[in-house]
Amino acid sequence: MVSISISAARDDLSAVVERAASEAIVLERYGKPAAVLLSPTRYAELLEAFEQAEDVAAFDAAMAEEGPSIPWEQVKADLGWA
Repeated sequence: MVSISISAARDDLSAVVERAASEAIVLERYGKPAAVLLSPTRYAELLEAFEQAEDVAAFDAAMAEEGPSIPWEQVKADLGWA
């Protein structure tokens, strides 16, 4: 990951966007991170990973709930799979 000022990025935006294809670019304002520029591919990968993490967290929360479990055969019947 590389950092660049917003004004420097503005001066050569096409090169900065091209570089973002291979690594994340941190855009800085007054020396502090203000934004991150990513390739569309990397952005999609991060979104997918985040969604998978949410799915795992939801599964863990469901498994931690107290109460009776529903047998798998019943679940399949309720969904019309059996």
